[in-house]
Amino acid sequence: MRIRVVLDVLAVLALTLGAGGNLAAGAWSLPPWSPGWLGWTILLVSVAPIVLRRWSPRPAYILSLVATAAAVPIGGPVLAIAVVSAGCALYTFVVHRGSRASRAGFAAGLIGIGLVGVAVPNPSTATTVNFGASALIVGFALGIAVHGRREHAAIERENHAQQAVSAERLRIAREMHDVVAHSMSLIAVKAAVGNHVALEQPDQARDALRVIEDTSRETLAELRRMLGVLRDGTGVPALAPAPTLDDLRALAERAQQAGPAVDLAIDGLTELPGGVGQSVYRIVQEALTNVVKHAAATTCRIRVRGTDGEVTIEVTDNGRGGEARPGHGLIGMRERVAVYNGEFSAAAGDKGFRVFASLPYETAATR
Repeated sequence: MRIRVVLDVLAVLALTLGAGGNLAAGAWSLPPWSPGWLGWTILLVSVAPIVLRRWSPRPAYILSLVATAAAVPIGGPVLAIAVVSAGCALYTFVVHRGSRASRAGFAAGLIGIGLVGVAVPNPSTATTVNFGASALIVGFALGIAVHGRREHAAIERENHAQQAVSAERLRIAREMHDVVAHSMSLIAVKAAVGNHVALEQPDQARDALRVIEDTSRETLAELRRMLGVLRDGTGVPALAPAPTLDDLRALAERAQQAGPAVDLAIDGLTELPGGVGQSVYRIVQEALTNVVKHAAATTCRIRVRGTDGEVTIEVTDNGRGGEARPGHGLIGMRERVAVYNGEFSAAAGDKGFRVFASLPYETAATR
């Protein structure tokens, strides 16, 4: 804003000195009937709207039209300065108020200049009308263009903000589903086991309670982390360590405690690569959750393979199989894979069910 005001002041000084210098030097002269003070007064009033338009666009435009009407009988450089000032004031008026609010002012300016130029004696009626109308048309057209561009930019910013909010809500919902669904499945299975053997096999019941306790604590820690994101509104998770291969093995061990024997094999990876590791972990977690909840399987086989630029995941079981129901879990896995433009499939096989995902990523050598 300050820079624009400085530029406006410089423009006013340049116009005033240019026109005033020519008047003082006699290069441009006022009509014989016009006293010198009147011409200079109209000249000074004409340049005022160029600065005032930043704070009061409408009054500045009205003042510029009044100054233009007063300059018509004088003509020459005084009229030229007044018309230029009117065009600048109209431009700012349109930019700030929009085309609808300024159309009436634009029309009034054209009509006023036309009527005054024809009705009031002046050095050149054609020059007055054409030059005045041209200045207003240019100012109005430029104002509409800039106002439209700013409106479009504001709409784009709003759309981007809404998309960011929606994406963040989806991410948090996906994380909440993965954590809660997996943990509650393990808790429900172990609670059922503990309740069944509580009287006859108390040792197994205590083991089940221990699994429930550990799983509950881990789940609460995850939920606190995600709720912290929602509270501070930054959308940036707490600085929790990225999942490692040990976390993947611990995940398989916890799932095995819920019933099925889990066979986990990791080939070609010494660590989970970057942000891909979070997706690998969650996909395996959701696949294991479905095995525990729906498959009634006795064995589950997990294969995680890494090559240059790609991680593949395959989870199979010997459960009852059947058609996959499009629940939040499968949708979440598919969305995670889609982020990396990978491949995903989930369908019943010859025996049991098979989940497959491939996640391409950029290696350090290809960046």
